[in-house]
Amino acid sequence: MSDMSGNSLHYHYIVPGDDFTQAGAASSAVKQILKQLGLNPQTIRKMSISLYEGEINMVIHAGGGEIDVDIDDKKIVAVLTDYGPGIEDVDLAMQAGWSTASEQVRGLGFGAGMGLPNMKKYSDELIINTTVGAGTKVTIVVNIEN
Repeated sequence: MSDMSGNSLHYHYIVPGDDFTQAGAASSAVKQILKQLGLNPQTIRKMSISLYEGEINMVIHAGGGEIDVDIDDKKIVAVLTDYGPGIEDVDLAMQAGWSTASEQVRGLGFGAGMGLPNMKKYSDELIINTTVGAGTKVTIVVNIEN
């Protein structure tokens, strides 16, 4: 990656709720940006998977939301903010296979309960701030590997 000399890049995306045709658009756009910046494929893969899982969760559970991505020469930070129902039990939600997705959503091939576990697995840092009835803010950090 070329040195950004202390500069950072910022991107903002709106994630429409309950629209699976648009689900993944933001994470795809970020993946393309990271490729254009010439980042290591492993770094791109980690952020792409983590961000996609978060974006899908926003569509399934929260009626959409917003994603802000900041990229500097050391790390990529994505902040996903929604105003959905919040996560009642974060520890339970972190268990692989646990899901509150509807049968309709599962019938579309989503909601297998791997979103948060995959976000944790593929990020270098995952911070979840949630308030039941008010929404969730998830911060994904992926360090840039040379």
